[in-house]
Amino acid sequence: MQVTQVALRPTPASEAAGRPSLTPELLAASGARYSRNNEGLQSILSKIDPGNLDKSVDSIFRMVDYGHQSIADMAPVAMFMDGVSQWLAYYVWTLCPTAGGQESSTRYIRLASDNVIAPDALGIPENLRDEWKSLIDDSFAAYESAVSIWEGIAARDASVARIPSSLLNDDSEKARKAIARMRRNYGFDRARNFLPVAVATNMMLVMSARAWVNLCQHLLSQSLPEAQKLGEMIRAELQLAAPRLLKHAVARDSIGSGLAAEAAQTRRLAEKVAKISEAAPNAKLEVMLPPGASESDFAEDLAFHDNRYAWIGAQLRRTAVRFGWQAVAFAEIRDLNRHRTGTKFCPLVPQGFYSAIEECPSSETMARESLATLSEIGRRASRRALELLRDGEPSYVYWLALGTQFPFEHTTTADKFIYEAELRTGTGAHFRYADHLREVLALWYQKFPATRGLILEGSAEPE
Repeated sequence: MQVTQVALRPTPASEAAGRPSLTPELLAASGARYSRNNEGLQSILSKIDPGNLDKSVDSIFRMVDYGHQSIADMAPVAMFMDGVSQWLAYYVWTLCPTAGGQESSTRYIRLASDNVIAPDALGIPENLRDEWKSLIDDSFAAYESAVSIWEGIAARDASVARIPSSLLNDDSEKARKAIARMRRNYGFDRARNFLPVAVATNMMLVMSARAWVNLCQHLLSQSLPEAQKLGEMIRAELQLAAPRLLKHAVARDSIGSGLAAEAAQTRRLAEKVAKISEAAPNAKLEVMLPPGASESDFAEDLAFHDNRYAWIGAQLRRTAVRFGWQAVAFAEIRDLNRHRTGTKFCPLVPQGFYSAIEECPSSETMARESLATLSEIGRRASRRALELLRDGEPSYVYWLALGTQFPFEHTTTADKFIYEAELRTGTGAHFRYADHLREVLALWYQKFPATRGLILEGSAEPE
């Protein structure tokens, strides 16, 4: 694992224009001083000593207390985090939904067993490590077999990967590379369900120093050693950008108690799961209309909506929406979780295992039989994780696979729901995202049929 804080620097154009550049804490201090007087930016900047930027923070705003969250919000910090588990990356995003950032994609990158994080770093008990390692090896063998199966299907029938005929009829090198990429991505999209969440990924985030402190507090209050280590490494890098905040970037008793209470609740939910198979998504949608709103208002609100970023009217923006599914594969949850608005709820209680077998053409009898056999490995991983969860073993999360299914719920407003539905059914959308959002859109249209055709539901055509 490695964490690297990356400092921002002015562009040549900014320097040529004589624009100021400030450290994150100087920027926050300057913004804070704005609220205390009306002297203007140039007067504030005149107090900066170029030879001692750190001391200048205090000279600009002597009374600054970086425990004031509104001040810490004005200190931007970027960090790159290499070698964290798929689970930990997901957990970080649950705590930082408004951050800007990216994560290495299992849809476009082929992963290998040497990417798995060592069991001692994950907190796998010594008496379980041999069993865990055996399951990891079986999972990767299933992943490699599934990649081969799906790529073979795409090679025999280009239509399953929805490769445009314009590319298939093009003999150029560029077209051949595009076809190979689409076939490869088609395979990765469907085979990735067998990947264990203990495999490493890389992620980067840009957010305020306040958000980094909040993340440190949660990570350092966690019981899992991987989370604690990441918290410590982020804290060390935060010292480079916002040293005055370090006193706040520590474990908190209240957070630790809250996490323990949530873990106990999750164990209680685990007792209600009867068996692990492939669970149906079972989409759900609840809508709370604002006073006086009607379906005709919704149609008017979408009158100028010609792309997913375009105008949506006030009544939809005021409408509360809760939507979700009883069983979503963790592979999809990782991205659904990253939508910035509202609140997501996802108790990590295995419900089933999804292997994309329904995507296999009926003519591919042998491929279907092979995938059905491989699916038992994913179900075995999910069952074992469920057993360990019931036993109160916190490292159960590292026994999960990307195809393990969980309940997932998102509470937001109707305009943001519409954006998500359009995004997740649009160009380049993963086939399973599109299926899930189409299910919820169908429930929406039952309630508000006048909006059908005004919401820009896509066909998830490949990029």
